[in-house]
Amino acid sequence: MEKTVLQSGAFDVTHRMVLGLALPMTFGFLTIPLLGVTGTAVAGRLGDPNVLAGLAIGAVLADLIFGSINFLRASTTALVAQAWGRGEIEEQESIFWRALLLAVVIGLVLALVSPLLLKLGLWVMAADSGAADATSHWFSIRMLAGPAALANYAILGFLLGCGKARIGLLLQALINGINIVLCVVFGLMMKGGISGIALATITGETVGAFTGLAIILSGFRHRNPLTIAGLFERGELMSLFSLNTDIMIRSFVLIGAFFLMTRVGSSLGPVTLAANAVLMNFFMVGSFWLDGLANAAETITGRSVGAKWRPAFDRGLRLTGYWSLALAVATSLIMMAFGPPIIDFLTTTQAVRDIAYQHLPWAGITPISGCLAFLMDGVFIGATWSHAMRNRMILSFLGFAIALGLLVPLAGNTGLWLSLNIFLILRGILLAIRVPKLRDQIFA
Repeated sequence: MEKTVLQSGAFDVTHRMVLGLALPMTFGFLTIPLLGVTGTAVAGRLGDPNVLAGLAIGAVLADLIFGSINFLRASTTALVAQAWGRGEIEEQESIFWRALLLAVVIGLVLALVSPLLLKLGLWVMAADSGAADATSHWFSIRMLAGPAALANYAILGFLLGCGKARIGLLLQALINGINIVLCVVFGLMMKGGISGIALATITGETVGAFTGLAIILSGFRHRNPLTIAGLFERGELMSLFSLNTDIMIRSFVLIGAFFLMTRVGSSLGPVTLAANAVLMNFFMVGSFWLDGLANAAETITGRSVGAKWRPAFDRGLRLTGYWSLALAVATSLIMMAFGPPIIDFLTTTQAVRDIAYQHLPWAGITPISGCLAFLMDGVFIGATWSHAMRNRMILSFLGFAIALGLLVPLAGNTGLWLSLNIFLILRGILLAIRVPKLRDQIFA
């Protein structure tokens, strides 16, 4: 297939480039926990504890489903960045259309099978009848947004691959901003309850998808995808499916690790389980911060691989590594300093607070323990080293399971948090030691 070339070859990686790619998405990702807080606050003011429990269960199910399909965003970023590095304009557009089509198809399938997913989820979560009824109302409406939600993955992945992180930030802010406002309007002011909260999500996702699509198409040469030669070329489609399959397996294993942590934590009693749920907020916030730099690593790595320009790869790895560590240390220090009052805000039960205080240091160092793992995820996705990433995630999971089996019986909840930190460190090290050999091969 003949491909139009815009630019390719050598390019410089600077601190400004790294932060310009990382910071917008870092702030964009931070709107996600704010959205969760708003939904919880609205549900908590409806006067029915079953609604709050139902929303919590439904949110977990939706996060598991959509989180496991986040490979659409990651693979699109990597492939677009590599096409950018090669200077292939039409291939960038082709990658977007393939990803968008795949996103819409998967979204429609999820909407169709959502009743089965709901039944399975309620059985796994063992919800009582009141909470199950609330979950059913929310989940049935929420899953109708599947095509739009997954389309937003493809849109965001394309924008990040092109280095347009600021537009990505604006779209994230638009989607979550609409959702937050309409949660209050539909859920409380219009007395829509939990159905109103779900409708707010659909509206935000749909508006975001159409807005993002309009922005992207305004810069395309081929607004009609059928005019692009080789759009459905077998080799390109197989490459996309192979990459997505590896990242999906990796995501399932990661989700399994956190499910296992929750399951083991539940055996330590409800108070300890509640304290761990509070502390996991610290880990999640740290993850959102570090994900911005992982996205920067994806884009820079993808471009350098596409351009066959090793100096950009090496410098990008150094600079993103430097900023990842610096941000991780700063985040851990802030968590340690402000952790107790944050815990007090998140729970009023003193027994839960006491356990959370005790294990705060282990949760507080997770940004440092995990910064290399998050960074390496970005590098491996950007370079499309998906097989190696998948295999090392499986090895890390086995190490995590062994750590749990050894440390939890010896140290209880401390052993549980120590195992999580070991899992994060192990992921980073196993990936990092593979970089030199894979880099030499790809730049040979």
